[in-house]
Amino acid sequence: MNSKTKWDLKHKERLEELKDPAVNPRLMNLSAYLNGDTALDIACGLGANSMFLARMNYQVEAIDISDVAINFVLEQATKNGLKIHPRVCDLTVLDRVEWQNHSFNLVVMTYYLDRLLFPIVKSLVQKDGYFFMETFYQTPQNQNNGVSNQYKLQSNELLAEFSEWKILFFEENEQEGRQTIFCQKPVL
Repeated sequence: MNSKTKWDLKHKERLEELKDPAVNPRLMNLSAYLNGDTALDIACGLGANSMFLARMNYQVEAIDISDVAINFVLEQATKNGLKIHPRVCDLTVLDRVEWQNHSFNLVVMTYYLDRLLFPIVKSLVQKDGYFFMETFYQTPQNQNNGVSNQYKLQSNELLAEFSEWKILFFEENEQEGRQTIFCQKPVL
């Protein structure tokens, strides 16, 4: 089964089980920094973070491989009058040309890891803009959680990757097996 089919099925199941997708709680806790502007939600899934950001006065571009997810985000954005522009995008075949002349005040990526995206993210965030990421990382507690180690960060990996940026929030939660960073791109 290819990635697109897999994620379409997962999102379809989630929509049948779920009333409303949940916003990432750590992103919500950082709302004092979120002053509206432009945002990119990478691998947006069912769009909970996109909808939250749109309500925080962001114009959001939401991308995901799943037609099911993108159609749901489009329906919700239309129904609620939110400034979200969802589109299907296969992040495994991203072409840098596609992102030329784009920049965002905020880029969000949750529970999706492709290290090849880090340089792209760094180029997309405006000077003084922000990056929020949360995903799995390798701990003894989460070795058997069904997620391949290929899709888990090493301890402090995001700190090392964004060491040139101003780190405003960082957490490694061993019990939950997640790593979270919120950082600001330097002006220089």
